[in-house]
Amino acid sequence: MNPHPPIRRSPIAGAWYSDNPHILRNEIKAYIDAATPPALPGEVTGLIAPHAGYFYSGATAGHAYRCVKGRAFDVCVVFSPLHDYLPSQLLTSSHLAYATPLGEVPINQHLVEQCSANIAKATGEILQPIANDREHSLEIQLPFLQVALSAPFSLVPIMVRSQDPALLTAAAAAIAPALKEQNALLVASTDLSHFYTQSEAIQLDTSMLQQISAFSPEGVLRAERCGEGFACGAGAVALMLWTEKELGATRVTLLHHSTSADSSGDASRVVGYGALAVTR
Repeated sequence: MNPHPPIRRSPIAGAWYSDNPHILRNEIKAYIDAATPPALPGEVTGLIAPHAGYFYSGATAGHAYRCVKGRAFDVCVVFSPLHDYLPSQLLTSSHLAYATPLGEVPINQHLVEQCSANIAKATGEILQPIANDREHSLEIQLPFLQVALSAPFSLVPIMVRSQDPALLTAAAAAIAPALKEQNALLVASTDLSHFYTQSEAIQLDTSMLQQISAFSPEGVLRAERCGEGFACGAGAVALMLWTEKELGATRVTLLHHSTSADSSGDASRVVGYGALAVTR
């Protein structure tokens, strides 16, 4: 029996995004409708999107979700960092659903358990369940999915603390078989550089976006490690990209880049945001 409340109530609605369903839906719809992503070279199977408050990163996130507007997926696998400290390297939710102002998103318990069992067999790690977390980076993707997609979906939440290439490649090879027969969309949640000047941020973000666009999870982790570029969700992005490779994806396309200066007007200490699409 699950001893935790079955529904994870949002700890960030009303702060990071509106807690009014009508306002929230219209805001997200406006971001998506205003986006003008480039033509893509195949079917979209994955997205990389930012996770700041919508005032700052919503326009960039809209470019990612415009690529799946009106599509339906049975399951969405959201890979995010975990900003709080916990000793586990890979985590998931022990709740049965996430709640946003737009409704509840059920967690696909069967797939979570299958992924966790496969990862444990391959690496000795599990998807450690946690409850009542305050992690914004995973949750903040859900309202965009709820608006962009044409039908309800179930969720596989995967929070990533590791940046170990050996663990992440093995975990990707373990996750992919559980998804091969699924109509699944993979989403990686990350922001880019934090609190550099606008000119420094553009340089750092360009370096990191080049590695992601090159479909190089190894390059993502190396850029983070060497300080050539930064992504607070580097591990999540790398795990998602390796999983996409296992599932047959072939290209990553940069859709949009911005910084917090675009909305705040303060170019002295900015946060970078990128939107990308994975295709096959």
